[in-house]
Amino acid sequence: MSSPTEEHWCAAKRILRYINGTIEMGTLYNGESITKLVAYTDNDFAGDLNDRKSTSGSVFLLAGGAVSWASKKQPVVTLSTTEAGYIAATSCACQYIWFTRLLEKLGHKGEEGNIMYCDNSSTIQLSKHFVFHGKSKHINVKFHFLRDLVNEGTVKLKYCNTQNQIADIMTKPLKKEQFIKLREILGLMSTIEVS
Repeated sequence: MSSPTEEHWCAAKRILRYINGTIEMGTLYNGESITKLVAYTDNDFAGDLNDRKSTSGSVFLLAGGAVSWASKKQPVVTLSTTEAGYIAATSCACQYIWFTRLLEKLGHKGEEGNIMYCDNSSTIQLSKHFVFHGKSKHINVKFHFLRDLVNEGTVKLKYCNTQNQIADIMTKPLKKEQFIKLREILGLMSTIEVS
């Protein structure tokens, strides 16, 4: 913000062009399965070329539309895609717990072992099995919170194919067709079509 460059100006203009082209877009909620909260978590390994930190992304769907989404740089440099995915999944699990408690306070009892989808099978294995402890000792203790949630059955971390990974929209540049497909899955559609 203190010393913007031409690159920053171009990025800002691109965002404004996208917003201008999607003014008529809105999220449609279908009212089905209102208490079934589904989360998707993803990351881009060492995506920042300056400090080599990864970006975590998550999307939460409820009643057929996105209710929350996030994209945030991870606080540490990770050594593998598994570790980056593990940190992203832990962050997503913390948000998941908060959401389920909020829904309970609003009178909506969620299903046991709510599902989080991840496209990194090694991350899922690390969250379930302590066998990988030797490879993950260096991971900060706060990130092992995910392992406890999975072992308790509070969160079920399941594999999803990369083509169906909704959180990719938060972490990676996508081809137009894939971007539009994921945008529709998020529940975003033209308000003109709905009217």
